[in-house]
Amino acid sequence: MKKVLYVFLGAVLMTIMLPGCSKKAAETATAPGAADKDVNIYMFVSSPEYADAIGELIKAYKDVKPNVTINYETTQNDYPTLLKAKLNSGESPDIFSSTSGKEIGVYLDYSADLANEPLAQSMSDPVKAVMMSGDEVHGLSIKGNYFGIVYNKGIFEEVGISSFPQTFSELETACKAIQAAGYQPFSSGFAEWWVYKHVFQHFMYAAQPDDVEGLVKAFISGDAHMKDYPALYNDFFNFIDLVVKYGDTKPLESDLSTEIAALGTKKAAMVSGQGAWIEADVLKIDPSIQIGFDGYPINEDASLCKVIAGSDQAVRISKDSPVLEDVLDFVNWWYTSDYGKSWFSDVAGVIPPIKGAKTPDFEVIKQGNAHVDKEGAGTLGVAYSTDSFHQAFGEIMQSYVAGVLTKDAACAEIETKWVELEG
Repeated sequence: MKKVLYVFLGAVLMTIMLPGCSKKAAETATAPGAADKDVNIYMFVSSPEYADAIGELIKAYKDVKPNVTINYETTQNDYPTLLKAKLNSGESPDIFSSTSGKEIGVYLDYSADLANEPLAQSMSDPVKAVMMSGDEVHGLSIKGNYFGIVYNKGIFEEVGISSFPQTFSELETACKAIQAAGYQPFSSGFAEWWVYKHVFQHFMYAAQPDDVEGLVKAFISGDAHMKDYPALYNDFFNFIDLVVKYGDTKPLESDLSTEIAALGTKKAAMVSGQGAWIEADVLKIDPSIQIGFDGYPINEDASLCKVIAGSDQAVRISKDSPVLEDVLDFVNWWYTSDYGKSWFSDVAGVIPPIKGAKTPDFEVIKQGNAHVDKEGAGTLGVAYSTDSFHQAFGEIMQSYVAGVLTKDAACAEIETKWVELEG
C-alpha cells in the first residue's frame, strides 16, 4: 500500500496575507485573537501523485493562517476501505475525497453543501456538474483530467511510426516494431486497481457511445451482460492481453512508479491507465523526452480512438467537522486566492477546475485539448460507478492477468459486483 503522511507544524509570529485571498479567509486571518486559537484540520485524500503539490499548498496557507495546522494523509490502493472504516467509526476526516458523479450520492450524508461558498462560483461548469446532487454542490476538484495512452514520440519516430495507431491491428503492428527495435512496448501499471478503471472506460464508451450512463445502469440492474457488447467482451480483453504480452515481465508488480520510470528512461514506449498527472515526474527523469498522447485503439473502427476528458475525483468537506468554518476558509482560499488559482498550473501541473485559470505547459494537456477540439471527447465513464465497484473490478482483472480467472469467469464476477455493490 502506498501511503504518505504529511504533518505541517510550526508557528509564524505575524500573519502574512497572500494577494487576492478570499474575503472570508482574509477576515478570519485578521480577526482579533484569531492567531491565538490553534486549529487542527485532518485532510485524508487519495491521489498520492499530488502529495508534494498539496504539501506546497498547505505550506502557503500556513502563511495566511499561522494558527491552522493541516494534518495531511494520502493513500491510493486501500482508500475506499480505509475511508469507510473512518466514517463508520465516527472519525470522519475534515476533508476527504471520493469519485465524482455517482459517488457524490454515496457520501451525501457526510459532506457539506458548498453551493453558497465562493469556491462554487469559481468552479468551471463541467466540473461543477459532476459534483452536484440536485442544486447542492458536495465536492470540489483537485484537477480536470485527460485520459488516454501516454507515449514516447521519439521511440515511435525511431522505429518509423509517424502517427499514433488508431486501430487495434495498427497498435499490434507498432508493438512488434517497437519490440524488434529493442524497446518494451508497454509498461502496464497492473498492480494498481485504479489503472483498470481508467482503461475500461474507453471501452465502455466504445460499447455505447451515446449513453454510457445508461449502459452502466443496465449492468447495475442486471439487464446487461459483457458478452452482448463486443467492445467489452472482446476488445477490452484483447487490449489487456496485448499489454501483458508486450509489457512488463511481472505485470502485477508494475505500479505507478514503474510506469513513470519505464517511460522516462526509454525502457517502455507506452504506459496504460495514465494521463496528464505523470508528465511532470517523467520530465524530471528526462527533460528532453518527446511526450505523445492519444486515445485507446479499440478495434478496427478508428473513430472510437478518443481521449476522455472530465473531473473524476471530488474533495469533500465533512458537514460535522468541529472546525467546519476553518475548513471552509481554507478551501475557499484555495479556489479564489491568487496563489490558490495559480497553484493548479504552476505547482500541481494539472488542468485547472476553476474558471479563468491558465493551463500548464504540458504536452498531454495541449495534445488533449487538440484532440477534443478536433474529434470531441469520450465520456467520463468512471463517474457512473463508485470506487467500491472500481476497486473490486480492478482486483478481478488482476486475477485475470494472473491466470486465476478465465475471461468468462472474470466477466461473470464483474457483472455480479456491479449488481451487489451498486444496485
